[in-house]
Amino acid sequence: MNVLLIALLALPLVGALLTLAPGLLGTAGAGAGGGSGEPGDTGGGSSDQVGRRWLRLGAVVTGADLVLAIALAAGFDRDHTARMQAVTDLNWIPAVNVRFHLGVDGISLPLLLLTALLTFLCALYSLWRLPAGPGPRAWTGLLLLLETGMLGTFAVLDLVLFFLAFEIVLVPMYFLIARWGGEGRGPAAYRFILYTLLGSAVMLLGFLLIGIKAGTFDMTVLAHRHGAGLSHQTQVLAVLAIGIGLAVKAPMFPFHSWLPDAHTAAPTAGSVLLAGVLLKMGTYGFVRVLLPVAPDGMHTFAPYLGALAAVGIVYGSLACLALVRPGARGDLKRLIAFSSVGHMGFVLLGIATLTSTGVNGALFANIGHGLITGLLFFLVGAIKDRYGTADLDRLAGTTGAALYGRAPRLGALLAFGAVASLGLPGLAGFWGELLAMFGAFRPAAGLDRSAFLVFMTLAGLGTLLTAGYLLNVVRRVCMGDPARTGTGAPDLTPGQPARPGTVGAAGAGGANGNPAGIADVHGYEAATWAPLAALTVLAGLWPAVLLGLSNPAVKALLGGS
Repeated sequence: MNVLLIALLALPLVGALLTLAPGLLGTAGAGAGGGSGEPGDTGGGSSDQVGRRWLRLGAVVTGADLVLAIALAAGFDRDHTARMQAVTDLNWIPAVNVRFHLGVDGISLPLLLLTALLTFLCALYSLWRLPAGPGPRAWTGLLLLLETGMLGTFAVLDLVLFFLAFEIVLVPMYFLIARWGGEGRGPAAYRFILYTLLGSAVMLLGFLLIGIKAGTFDMTVLAHRHGAGLSHQTQVLAVLAIGIGLAVKAPMFPFHSWLPDAHTAAPTAGSVLLAGVLLKMGTYGFVRVLLPVAPDGMHTFAPYLGALAAVGIVYGSLACLALVRPGARGDLKRLIAFSSVGHMGFVLLGIATLTSTGVNGALFANIGHGLITGLLFFLVGAIKDRYGTADLDRLAGTTGAALYGRAPRLGALLAFGAVASLGLPGLAGFWGELLAMFGAFRPAAGLDRSAFLVFMTLAGLGTLLTAGYLLNVVRRVCMGDPARTGTGAPDLTPGQPARPGTVGAAGAGGANGNPAGIADVHGYEAATWAPLAALTVLAGLWPAVLLGLSNPAVKALLGGS
């Protein structure tokens, strides 16, 4: 088991290092068009052929990593989900008592699986839809390095290692946005890196404070002590410092302002991983680090965390309602980004209750949001490829974009993603938000119940507003007159792949400027999106598959409550 976990982290790192080896998969002939972006390529095949080899390498490595994650889950002891399994504990830096400590329990296992799945789907999608940029080789290397950092964040059990893994993801995500992103990618990438680095610097101070005062950075030892040996003042300072860094990544209102620009500018795969995994790293840190290590400090800040979470829920919904309004020139990717502020507000509200019900709801909402928002960003990327825009006003015009009539399967999937995101019972978005509000109805002892009832009411209002804007999106994008001629370039004919290094290349699917001829869901799109849709239904109909894993581990982290 421990070999599987080490291999899970090492495989994408080795794959990323392979992309630095010159001429490993051949070199492109001089002067070939649509190049791989690697200077000095000569001989060994066309640029497109070499590029596709690198993309296939990325798909093979991430696919193998997904298989390892599934094998890890298959061997996981579900009767002892609160116990760390697949443990590796080695002395790494004795001078400062830092250990190479890995392990997985019922809290981290679903996040490891989600990360491996989404990264593989992004690599698979990139085989046909790689955005214009430096080239497939660089894209593959950055994607694999990003996966290493994401998986490491959920597997390490030492605060210093956690910080390193938490930071590894910033560099590849910065370049994915800055080099392969769309309009405004430069400022969006700078804002992303600036906010997250500043937050991480403050977070590191909190980690050092805990390590110095407790005499160890080992997260399992600190969790077992449950705050013993750390004064109330130390815990308050640690929660404040670490919480700021985690809140930026979560993203919690008002530390969220980097998110809409980053999502709007990022390529499709970047948006999927940013929303599906990177945001979960912040909320996971609250559960894994702050709840067990500094319980008194969390108790002090819980009402403030709950208040900001409730405000974030309403704020995110109101921002989306403003974007979906006709004439607002709202961008669909920006709308989903703001919706994430609201949805992650439910996660933070569940954590703020300091109850097993609320925290289990938060962890369930993490997984549900990753599945649903990942699917939505894939769908919006496909719509932008077909129409040449994600601007709601340009898409809908006066009668609607009419996806039901022009591409019925694509329209049905978008409607499915929307109703899943608004929390329809029977789908993955329902249970996490419901449990978070249940936790707010009866928060932990010592918390002001009247305040949390207000937070619960605001969260309930947020669900109504969420339904309002998502159903409005469905009305404007999926409905309308399919015979109306609109703007935007048509997509490829069914089954015609885009060349590596390009996106949205025009095919023979219809005359330019006639979206009535757009292609419906391609085979590679169906293969990429189907697992997310199926798991969204599975988690909604069988919530015990996740709650059975997390509940014992959550109770242990909360001190057996």
